[in-house]
Amino acid sequence: MAKAWPRRPRLVAGNWKMNKLPAEGAALVRELAALRAADPAAAKACEVAICPPFTALPAVAEALRGSGLHLGAQNMHAETSGAFTGEIAGPMLTALGCRFVVLGHSERRHGMGESDEQVAQKLRAALRDGLTPIVCVGELLDEREAGHTTEVIVRQVTTAYAGLEPEAAKTTVIAYEPVWAIGTGKVATPEQARDAHRVIRATLDRVVGAGTGSAVAILYGGSVNAKNAASLFAEEDLDGALVGGASLEAAGFSAVIGAATARA
Repeated sequence: MAKAWPRRPRLVAGNWKMNKLPAEGAALVRELAALRAADPAAAKACEVAICPPFTALPAVAEALRGSGLHLGAQNMHAETSGAFTGEIAGPMLTALGCRFVVLGHSERRHGMGESDEQVAQKLRAALRDGLTPIVCVGELLDEREAGHTTEVIVRQVTTAYAGLEPEAAKTTVIAYEPVWAIGTGKVATPEQARDAHRVIRATLDRVVGAGTGSAVAILYGGSVNAKNAASLFAEEDLDGALVGGASLEAAGFSAVIGAATARA
């Protein structure tokens, strides 16, 4: 099982999606690590995870060695091995040095048909394999416009966490990512993000046990960049961000991390 956080952390995770060849990824990580090294005090205030595509994991792992940055993957299979062509198992990720794994990203839920139940299985598998899962939840635009945001979030969190022991749940991370804000340039207002995070925390308290919601780190994901990060992180319930496009460039990603660090 993944190690419990010593406190509710500040965490910024970069999801590179299907971008960067191994050499490109390694170069980006070295540039980011140099920026982090310039401010060691700030580096201690916010954890940073880099989640490259599978093919770049070894090169990125080598480049971030000794930097204090963490390695993460973008997906995993629930089984540890077997006849699952094209899939990646948790032990394969831990063998490469991964600490984190992104699960249930909207592009997998809505583009590749992953169900709430599959995400729940992967969550348990990640914990079994010693990985810290970043469990993504969030609503489509038509669901928000129809007033179903809370219903969708409650369903996704409940399915993922029902039956999980409180101590296990507290080692996980959740990312609220409104689907309508991912890659669109649209961003949830700080108030919309805050309200969604509060729904997640209340659901965790009800489904897992009182106090779970306040212990789990919850990130916001959806077109986060250097310009809007500070206003989002001003909300007490936002513990960091799952960053897409802005994580592909060192200076911009470093600025997002800096905004999270300032609130730490």
